Amino acid sequence: MKRKAFSIITAVLLSASAINASEPEWKLAWSDEFNGTELDSTVWKRTVMGSPDWASTQSPDPRLVEFRDGYLVLKGMVNPDTTSHPAPYICGGIYTKDTKAFNPGRFEIRARLHGAKGAWPAIWLMPFDHANTPWPSGGEIDIMERLNNNHGAYQTVHSDYTVKHGLTQSPRSSTYSPINRDEFNVYGVDILPDKVVFRINGEITSEYPRIETDIPGQFPFYRPQYILIDMQLGGKWVGEVDPADLPVEMEVDYVRYYLPAEK
Repeated sequence: MKRKAFSIITAVLLSASAINASEPEWKLAWSDEFNGTELDSTVWKRTVMGSPDWASTQSPDPRLVEFRDGYLVLKGMVNPDTTSHPAPYICGGIYTKDTKAFNPGRFEIRARLHGAKGAWPAIWLMPFDHANTPWPSGGEIDIMERLNNNHGAYQTVHSDYTVKHGLTQSPRSSTYSPINRDEFNVYGVDILPDKVVFRINGEITSEYPRIETDIPGQFPFYRPQYILIDMQLGGKWVGEVDPADLPVEMEVDYVRYYLPAEK
């Protein structure tokens, strides 16, 4: 009986070792710790106003991006001048679009989200070759989206498979997981050849696998990406903004990017 139990335990341990062996060991390849006084212009640009909900309040107003106490601070506020920017609210954001591409790897962003009614901060990835991969065919990876002052964050993938074909449950394309609402949290994602793995504070929250399917566009994510980090206000998903809650901030401690370590 003991020998049988020992064999079972050994088999379980070997199986677990095989699973762990399939996961890469990671090595830091690049980071921005935001310890300076201005953005690194070789990497980051300010997001610009656009027609999608997320971009409708993006503004170059210098008050919306600040460096404070070793953090990058992105703000959302009531628009003080609607003659130059028609939106009722303005928000700050940054991205590496057309400046820095990140090959598939591990991304970790440590941030604290200040809540407000209508606040919609986000950290996400889009294909660097966006000109040849119109949304959603190139995929979108939402590392973190938080609504209002909620106790949790959404982590989601979008693609032709999930958007055009509406296949969001098999496999499940979005999850909602708890965060330390008033503290810093580390939001992360691993992009692997066979799956996208989401994490919060180092713990796996969900995995989105590549599957065998005749429906095209299920897993377009294993490609170079650019990073977006932005405060957002209002929109169809988050709802109305309460101006009494503004200004609102997202503090970003760092962005760290890892690649598999050479063996």
